[in-house]
Amino acid sequence: MEGSEDLNTQLSTGSVKTERIAIIIIILFHTVGIIGFNLPGIDTVFLDIVPWHLLLMAAVIIRSHNRPDAKFGLFALLLFMLGFSAELIGVHTGWLFGSYTYGKTLGIKLFNVPLMIGVNWFLLIYATGVLMQRSRVKNVYARILVGALLLVLLDILIEPVAIHFDYWHWTGDAIPIKNYFCWFAVSGLMLFIFEKFKFPPQSKAAPVLLLMEFVFFMILGLVN
Repeated sequence: MEGSEDLNTQLSTGSVKTERIAIIIIILFHTVGIIGFNLPGIDTVFLDIVPWHLLLMAAVIIRSHNRPDAKFGLFALLLFMLGFSAELIGVHTGWLFGSYTYGKTLGIKLFNVPLMIGVNWFLLIYATGVLMQRSRVKNVYARILVGALLLVLLDILIEPVAIHFDYWHWTGDAIPIKNYFCWFAVSGLMLFIFEKFKFPPQSKAAPVLLLMEFVFFMILGLVN
């Protein structure tokens, strides 16, 4: 029994340490990004490393996940594919989100859609799902609803910044209302999937990532 208790203590200590390191990395890199995006002369360098930033955040979040296993890997892959597919439909048909095209900032594209957009959808959905999981909202559908609304609010902050920094551009330079309804619907579907996977309680790292996304785009939106 003592050996088992010692092992559990070690595992718990290791999880707390991993969580703290993850949170420090998330806050540090977003803070540096805010500064870098607003420094003339080196802002282009920071734009070039946006895809690497997303990959780093994905690595941090995956590492901080409690009990990573094949199920979590399947979830991450599924969210990546769903997010990428939604954007593929949007770019090539306009049925989802509206009429828009991607710029250079998000990096390598497949069929005119950046691969990193799938990573971004995974990060946002997972972070929001964990936040709602840790909240006092007990009803599954209420968590999905609130989570989807949070992501629509985040997209409202993202849009002007994304356009300014060549993430993507809307036809006619006008963001259609349809975009926000589709963000809500796609986010709700993915959050429903998150709930169905029934992950054990997760660390604070993912909610901190979501918070820093709000802070990052809010500050950039005000400054630019």
